[in-house]
Amino acid sequence: MSSPAGKPASPFLTLLDRAGMQLILGALILVCWLTVRNFGSPENIMNLLLQVSTVGIVATTMLFCLASGNFDLSVGTLIPAGGVLCALVLRHGGGLLLATGTALAFGALVGLVNGVVVARLKINALITTLSTMMMVRGIAFVFADGKSIGIGNETMLNLANAAFPVFRSSSGTVLFQITLPVWICLGLFGLFGFILQRTTFGRNTLAIGGNEEAARLAGINVNRVKITIFTMQGAVAALAGVLLAARLGIGDPKTAQGSELSIISACVLGGVSLSGGIGRMSYVIAGVFIMGIVENAMNLLNIDSFYQYIVRGAILLGAVMLDCLKQRS
Repeated sequence: MSSPAGKPASPFLTLLDRAGMQLILGALILVCWLTVRNFGSPENIMNLLLQVSTVGIVATTMLFCLASGNFDLSVGTLIPAGGVLCALVLRHGGGLLLATGTALAFGALVGLVNGVVVARLKINALITTLSTMMMVRGIAFVFADGKSIGIGNETMLNLANAAFPVFRSSSGTVLFQITLPVWICLGLFGLFGFILQRTTFGRNTLAIGGNEEAARLAGINVNRVKITIFTMQGAVAALAGVLLAARLGIGDPKTAQGSELSIISACVLGGVSLSGGIGRMSYVIAGVFIMGIVENAMNLLNIDSFYQYIVRGAILLGAVMLDCLKQRS
């Protein structure tokens, strides 16, 4: 980062550019801890981690979409569709692996369609994923016949709600524990963060987002990378849906409505550029937790859900404006 006169920026401005949202996250945690009643309780922290796990899981691959200069709106309907399809297979006697595999395969198929249309047919990602979002929502309602599908598979319910103790008291009482969906989210943070920063595929993703034509001239198979990203995005969104359905005990086509905006907001708020070429998993983690903490604090303060929509919209607008300002500078 340089000053307008061409001189190197101060260490403070460099730190603000690279870790501004991490600093804001730390300040937000401190303020909420001191001012919001019960925010710092172990029960609330465990609940907060579980709440952000769904958005966090899908955001790990939305990072790749945004970093390549695209985005995917269909994830908001792939989440409930994955849960509905998993519950439907279980209802008809399928096992846990078959149900989960079917849901992930469906998500990957939708992602593959998105990728082919965007990469090979050169259709705008907004129009493409908006179209598949509506189609997948309809498919989910058709699968469920417009109703919720109960999950009676005890193994799946136990896995989704399985808690692993992290801290115990001297008497052996569990003080803090983390459930399986949270561990999966943390694992995906690490896995996809490594892929983005340490592998050729990750570097190619950033190169395509930075300058697609230059990446093509450099020998990168742009179409293949884009198709892989969208396919990966679809499968991960379906996985998030399976975990959410298992937590709730039902596959419901009406769950996770509007989650695609929360996911994109978290990524952009963390510092992932909408224009592509810029992104790190640490940015995404910061954005996910900022969004989650704000929503959690509003719930603890009993703020009406109507006002929460206004706050979420303001956060998204602010994130986009911040991204534009950073691009101009």
